[in-house]
This record gives sequence, structure tokens and C-alpha cells, in this order.
Amino acid sequence: MIRRTRLSLWLTAALLSTAWTGVTFAGDWAQWGGPNRDGKSDDTGLLSAWPEGGPKLAWKATGLGGGFSTPTVAGGRIYVLGTLDTDKDEHLIALDAATGQRVWATKMGQSVGGHTAPKSSPTVRDGAAYVIGSDGTLICADLTDGHVRWSKQLKSDFGGQPGGWAYAESPLLDGDTLIVTPGGDDATMAALNAKTGDVKWKCTLPADLGANRKSDGKKKPKGYSRAGYSSAIAEEVHGVRQYIQFIDGGVIGVRAADGAFLWHYDAPANPTANCSTPLYRDGAVFAASAYGNGGGRATIKRDGDTWTATEDYFVKQMQNHHGGMVLVDGYIYGTGGNSLICIDYKTGEIVWQERSVGKGSIAYADGHLYVRSEKGPVALVEANPKAYTETGRFDQPDRASEPSWAHPVIANGELYLRDWDTLLCYDVKK
Repeated sequence: MIRRTRLSLWLTAALLSTAWTGVTFAGDWAQWGGPNRDGKSDDTGLLSAWPEGGPKLAWKATGLGGGFSTPTVAGGRIYVLGTLDTDKDEHLIALDAATGQRVWATKMGQSVGGHTAPKSSPTVRDGAAYVIGSDGTLICADLTDGHVRWSKQLKSDFGGQPGGWAYAESPLLDGDTLIVTPGGDDATMAALNAKTGDVKWKCTLPADLGANRKSDGKKKPKGYSRAGYSSAIAEEVHGVRQYIQFIDGGVIGVRAADGAFLWHYDAPANPTANCSTPLYRDGAVFAASAYGNGGGRATIKRDGDTWTATEDYFVKQMQNHHGGMVLVDGYIYGTGGNSLICIDYKTGEIVWQERSVGKGSIAYADGHLYVRSEKGPVALVEANPKAYTETGRFDQPDRASEPSWAHPVIANGELYLRDWDTLLCYDVKK
């Protein structure tokens, strides 16, 4: 990582506040889940403990409108979705990372679905931002002034089928390929040319997937191929590059080259909402959901052209709703129900479980977990499998009436907390 002194940080901020350069930094968080899409920041030299009342508030920005969109940080700017003009018009908003001042805003589509508000995080690279609105509007926007280079509509262009809370996916950029999840029988997943928006392939799942899926007792089983609320990851599995995604029916693996369906693992799915991005390590995938379900790990096996996912264990207590999980040094950390849980990734053993700040979201940086309650409080916790060790906590000011569902972001020595109309920036450098 590029180490920068406080003076160089100030000079960089001053330059960026007057003329945007487009230069990215090693500590940027330019997509959902950070540099490697796993909830972990590359930052070092951060506070290992917080003073009473929390770290220093660097600035506060308002006027983002409604939204649960987690911000991304790239090249001295922050990108986030919010409803502006009316409570229905979704916009991609660019802010100056040094001050929080708005640089530009580009109108997309309309907010739809339950908890009406945009939920996607922009994916930023090579002078463009890629983002999906709740109604399925997908745009590629130029970072200079926000003008739309190209756009698609996941419903009308792909026959997409989202869940009741509409689209929440943050698109995956893999080389020159953009991966999205329209959902449905025609294009459960799709690959597009990132520069032009042209379709490379569409993935159609076997018709019999989910045929034996059980109902929740209140509703008929939903379509297996419908989009969930998760965001895909790209991994090399037994020599084959794959896109792993958590859809309505379960976790699936799709071949990157042509969109061919390879394998599925259904146990982590529930019939209400599957939100958290799966974890992948050492030939196995871990995924979890809430609503009485839990999380499990499955080993992915290959025998020629035949792929299978065989469950290794299942942890009922990992009721991970929306807040995601991180895998650090062989241990999974995430909130299950109303507590923070540490699980041995190899065995599934619950090493410890602690109330912490309750149900919420999580991110990792420099040996510590940043745990944000959906009710507002934020805790700094050592990523330590031996014991729960909390080294700081504060109550977020200016709480909105909506839940704090946007995940914490740690980039370039700053902690960002988005709360509906407000974005808070904290200095967490030593």
C-alpha cells in the first residue's frame, strides 16, 4: 500500500477539491465489498482503539436523499445512490472525498419495491461507474460529469425477475466483462461488454432446479431462478474461472467464459430474502441467510464436465440477514440474529458469540472488525478467534428513522457511514 503522510493527504485533498484527476489510490474502496469484494480494506496504520465518543468526525454531508446504498470510494471521490428531486427519482451521486460536497448527480430510474430506496453500490474503474437502480435500470456513467455512456433495463431487456424488495445487486466488473443478475428463466445471470453494453452471454438454469424446494408454510415456493439481493464474486475453481452468486433458490456457479451453469448449493437459501455475498476459499463456498435458516459450507467438486457442491457443515446460529460476513485467517465473522459470531471456516465450530452491537453489518481493516448496528451504534472489535475483544464504540449521531443498512466502508484512512440522507466521514488513522 502507498503510505501517505498527513501533509501529502492534505495536499491530495486540496488538489482534488479544485480539479479532479481521476487518479486512483491503493486504499480505495471502488466496488461493493472493497478491493477484493470480500468486505476487507487494504488500509494499515489505523487506530487500534477509539477514544470515548469514537474517532474524530472529519465531515458530514447531507442531501443524499433516501437510500440504503453503500458508498464506494475511488480517485478522491465518493459514489452513492440516493433519491433526489422527489422520493422516487434515483440518482447516481458523486461527492468530493475531501469535503463531502456534491460534484454531480445523474438521474437513473424510479425507486420501487419494499423499503422503497436504491440499495446498489456503484462499481468504479477506468473512468466509469456501473450501477443498478431498484427498478432494474443499469447504467455506465462517465466519471467526469456523470453523463450516461450506455444503459440497459434488466426487466425489459432481459425478462428479469427481481424479488419483492426490487434489485439490490452491485454489478461485478471482471476485466472487460460486466456481470449482472436479471433473474428469471431467460437470463438468470448475464455478461455484458463493459465498454459498450453489448450482451456477451445469458445464463439459463436447468428447469428442474428447485423442483423439490419447500414452502415457508405461508406462500407457495418462489421461482428458483429469481434474483436475490446478493452481489456476485469471481473465483478460480479447479482451474475454471466462475461467477458465484446467491439467487432466490440458492448459491450457483456459472462458467465465466460462456455462462454455462455448473453447480448449485441450496441449503443457505430461504424463501424470503437472500442478501449476503458468498465467501469462497480453498475449493469451498460459505453462504448464509436469516429468517430462521442459517449458513453452511459446501465443497465444490469436479469430475470431468460434472460439477457438484457437497455440504460440509451447516450452522443454524449464523442467521445473517443483510450485513454480510468476512473471512479472516481461517475464521468467519458476521452477525447472526442479534449477536456477532466467530466460526472456524474449516470445521464450522462456533468459537465465540457475543452480543456486541446486535444485528448489523461488518467490514474488516488492519486487524479489526468494524461492526455497525442497524440501529446506529458502531463497534471496533479485534479480529481475534480466541475471544471477543472490543476496543471502541460510539453512537452514530443524526440517526435517520430508517435502519442503518448501508455497510461501513474503510478507505484511505477514513471510515464512511451512510445513513439515509446523510454521509459521515471519520478519521481513523493513527
